[in-house]
Amino acid sequence: MNLHGIIPPLLTPLLDWQTLDVRGLENLVERHLSGGVHGLFLLGTCGEGPSLDTTLRREIIDRVTRLATKHIPVLVSVTDTSLKESLMLANYAAERGCSAVVLSAPYYYPITQDDLKKYLIRIATSLALPVFLYNIPSHTKIRFEIETLKEVFDHPQFIGLKDSSGDLDYFSNVTEFFRKRSDLRFLIGPEHLLISSMKLGGHGGICGGANLLPQLFVRIYDTVLTGNQKETEILEQRLLALETLYTLFPEGSFLANMKCALSVLGICSGEFAEPLQSLSTGRIPEIRKRLEQLGIDADTLE
Repeated sequence: MNLHGIIPPLLTPLLDWQTLDVRGLENLVERHLSGGVHGLFLLGTCGEGPSLDTTLRREIIDRVTRLATKHIPVLVSVTDTSLKESLMLANYAAERGCSAVVLSAPYYYPITQDDLKKYLIRIATSLALPVFLYNIPSHTKIRFEIETLKEVFDHPQFIGLKDSSGDLDYFSNVTEFFRKRSDLRFLIGPEHLLISSMKLGGHGGICGGANLLPQLFVRIYDTVLTGNQKETEILEQRLLALETLYTLFPEGSFLANMKCALSVLGICSGEFAEPLQSLSTGRIPEIRKRLEQLGIDADTLE
């Protein structure tokens, strides 16, 4: 697969911890399509995948594939502590027309790189869809070392890696090591590293901020490709300004601030699946004020 560009990790709008905000999901998908994104990534960290039950995960896959698969690729995270659950969800995604599955290292039990290689090969040989790896050691306690990737990427089922480690040296080493592998794609997670990662050979980003301003991220991607340094610097300032929204409250995670912002704009609900919690209602006026300072309303895509 020629994955590239901006593939937002879709937030999961919820009415409560076990009920999907269907209208909000439709609004969010339409926002991404209007912004010209190159794909969607479901049930990842931003999508609260590990906190959702099987029924809800399947409902999200059903609804998003009906809305988006005629336009762009849809990728689905199938990471789980149970191999059987991962395989069942991956097969379901294939039946619904998804383009690929995304797999991080299984969390909870600490494992060795050798264990990790065996696990990845075992699961890939059982799947119909291509597998895109997801390196997020802050959540899984282990990263995909280059020697592990070297062996795993010899298997034709694997098509690339999303790196959310925040370690640009790691990303640089991976892209350099596989520089001659034109069949592989490498995407960055942290959006403040998007521009730098592309200059190192990356193929785009799976950046959470694109849920708010999808067209901004698409423009950044296009501008870096064209080599327009002046325009890139202008867009980068807009990107960096978003950090003031993400870090507005010490107790609020990126995800809490982002969901609250989308709720203030009337796009979707700001509720979470347990154990994550929404920002308190007392924080809403400050989120609204910051959005106004950034010049963002419901129709703003960049």
